[in-house]
This record gives sequence, C-alpha cells and structure tokens, in this order.
Amino acid sequence: MLFWVIGAYNRLVVMRNGIAEAWAKVQVALDQRGAALAPLVAALREPMAAEQGALDTWRSAHAEADKAAKAMATRPVDESRAQAWLTAESTLAAAASRVLALLDQHTELRLQDPVAPLAASWREGQARLPFARQLFNEAAAAYNDALGVFPTQIVAQGFNLGRAGLI
Repeated sequence: MLFWVIGAYNRLVVMRNGIAEAWAKVQVALDQRGAALAPLVAALREPMAAEQGALDTWRSAHAEADKAAKAMATRPVDESRAQAWLTAESTLAAAASRVLALLDQHTELRLQDPVAPLAASWREGQARLPFARQLFNEAAAAYNDALGVFPTQIVAQGFNLGRAGLI
C-alpha cells in the first residue's frame, strides 16, 4: 500500500511538473510579444498623438497581463491564478485589437521601418500563444483527470493537491 501511495504521488508530481513546463512555453510566447510592446508604443506615440488613450490603455493592460503571468509562473497549477491571467489577457486583447486596428488605418505608418517589424513581432508572439496554451491545457486536463480517479483521489486529498486551471 505504501509503495502505491508513493507511486501515485510521484505520478501527480510528474504531471504537475509537465504543467510547469507547458507554462514555460506559454511564457516564451508572452515574452516575445511583450518585448515588442514598449518600442512599438514608443514608435507610435508621435504619429498617433490623437490616440494616446488607446496606447496608454494597451500598455497598462499589458502590465496587468504581465503581472498575472508572473503570478502564474510561480504556481501554474493554481486555478485562481489561471483565471486571473485569462481575465488580464482578455483585457489586453481588446486594447491591442483597438490599437492595431488604428494602425491598420495608417497604411504609411504601418509600413515604416521601426513600426513594421515591431508589429510583426507582436503578431507573431500572439500567433504562437494559442498553440502554447493548447499544450498547457492538455497537460492540465490530464492532471485534473488523474486527480479524479478514485484511488489517486485519496492521495491528492491527503497531500492537498488541487485542480489545475485551464487557460
């Protein structure tokens, strides 16, 4: 019985580590996207002077999403942190879509040298994010399924292992 408990606990720990590894892939996409934000906003400040509110909203939404991502990185199995990150990401997506739609209206600005590669880097990071999220969700779902199996459920309750949040 003791060996079974140890084996079940080790299996859950390995699955939790898999969730952390999957979050690292999400973080790579977030870092790529985030690296483009500050220089892109700086490049857009002067030409889009009438849209300073949208640029500031985008920056503050990114700061909140970054804060939630850092909290998620410390404990990627926490459901409440996953929910907080999802909320911050939806706010960021709305702010980014507004600024990028405004940028699309300025064709000459969109094609200029400092703006074009930065916008492309943002979009590339954004495009990589769904695939990384899918890997995370698959790892989290497998972990949650393992927690729900009867004998392992007892071990999980004994060690206070909670469900992982999906992103």
